[in-house]
Amino acid sequence: MEMRYLGKSGLEVSVFGFGTMTFSDGEGVFGGVGATRGDDARWQIDICLDAGVNLFDTADVYAAGRSEEILGEALGNRRKDVVVATKAFGRMGRNAHDTGLSRRHLIEACDASLKRLGTDWIDLYQVHSFDALVPIEETMRALDDLVTAGKVRYIGCSNYAGWQLMKASATAQQLGTERFIGQQIQYSLMVRDAEDELLPCGVDQGVGALIWSPLAQGFLSGKFRGGADADTAMRLVLSGRLKAYDTPLGAKVVDTLLEIAAAHDGASPSQVALNWLLARPGVSTVLIGARSNEQLADNLAAANWSLSPDEVAALDSASQVSMRYPNSHHRVFTLARNPQLFARS
Repeated sequence: MEMRYLGKSGLEVSVFGFGTMTFSDGEGVFGGVGATRGDDARWQIDICLDAGVNLFDTADVYAAGRSEEILGEALGNRRKDVVVATKAFGRMGRNAHDTGLSRRHLIEACDASLKRLGTDWIDLYQVHSFDALVPIEETMRALDDLVTAGKVRYIGCSNYAGWQLMKASATAQQLGTERFIGQQIQYSLMVRDAEDELLPCGVDQGVGALIWSPLAQGFLSGKFRGGADADTAMRLVLSGRLKAYDTPLGAKVVDTLLEIAAAHDGASPSQVALNWLLARPGVSTVLIGARSNEQLADNLAAANWSLSPDEVAALDSASQVSMRYPNSHHRVFTLARNPQLFARS
């Protein structure tokens, strides 16, 4: 599997990473996402490692910490051979400092994640959201202290706005602290908002993109065409995306995926959608999750082939929506001088 450096760093990650939100005991909110654990979790890790995956992503809030525990148990003594990424921000208790990006919470959250993962270090520690109540200087210094202490190797963010990513980058430069090397963001053929600010900012600042929900909660698998199966429909309803995706635009995108998949022997619409993401500027790795071994194997098979320029263009066209200001203005009047600002074709 192809390896790419994450942003402007020496950390190499596989172009497909494995997201473990589905690792849980089947209880609570995340139980509806998946209930993979024990031998099943170890088997999925085996499938990933055999395919060349070296990046495994989780978060403390996934199943109230159980995702981290299950991942750590499933990796076992193979942990030293992989890149482990986790996140902090979400509420993990009832006390005032059990959430957010304060120095106190970040240090406590990191120690708790290390214990659950059964490891001495976290390769990529990501803040799961922006915290407007805590000075960005406090957050960046706390993250820098975790790197200095050897508990964390690299830092990143997730679900930031473009201005928040730029503020964090500028603050780190001003303070002389560690900088974010990765931003974990939602991006797919159905959700291309990241092209407005986040991807151009990441390219400019050397922050690589780790993509979550690359198949739009399963919509881009093509299973929804003609009516979703019960599993796919339920996940789309729970995510609130059913009405947003089930549109003429969504139908056009899925039809194009099916057409391209049919031209590649054995390929699936999911593989086509994943390959489109790998061709986008600023994307370092795409995180895939799976409720079954068959789904996981199919998604990972996308690493064995790539789209032609014409196929990428067809998907660009099928999924294109109108640009918002000021991008629409820049596209018309400054594209020749600023081509790097546009991830869109």
